[in-house]
Amino acid sequence: MGSVIISMPKYEDALRLSDSLSGENIDLEIEVCQNAAEVLRVSNDRDFGVVICTKNLKNMSHIELSEYLPSDFGMIVMTKDAGLETYNDNTVKLMMPFKTRELVSTIEMMLSQYFRKIRKKDKGPNKRSEAEQKIIEEAKALLIERNGMTEPEAFRYIQKSSMDQGRTMAESAQMIIMLNV
Repeated sequence: MGSVIISMPKYEDALRLSDSLSGENIDLEIEVCQNAAEVLRVSNDRDFGVVICTKNLKNMSHIELSEYLPSDFGMIVMTKDAGLETYNDNTVKLMMPFKTRELVSTIEMMLSQYFRKIRKKDKGPNKRSEAEQKIIEEAKALLIERNGMTEPEAFRYIQKSSMDQGRTMAESAQMIIMLNV
């Protein structure tokens, strides 16, 4: 679940916005902060999320804040200034007045983007299942026993075979097992 952090010069405005988002029946962890320093502290404790703010906070501008936010956080700047520059890809400008549903859909879009990024980072490149890893280990053990290879040589042999044949390492390991039975 992503986090939504709200900070505005008037704390009461941030609380009202939090209340209106809470009434939208969406699964969000909402935190209201009194200044940019608190936003940074809270965002560093979260995995990913969106900061909703105005262009000027109590102790920092939105531009400075966006530079210090963790990379898995985006920012929605609420403004009446049509000419406001956002300065980076993680910042979205939302013109006031706006409908709450418009804000909610922007939040959901940004959170899904950061969630996919986090999942991709966690997944890592081409993780093998336990079953595939077991087959590879079995093939290495066979090569070590029957061909007198070292463990790194056996691994490299399976790896090279899979590259030469255009197969996964698990498929090549399975072939080695079948041929040596």
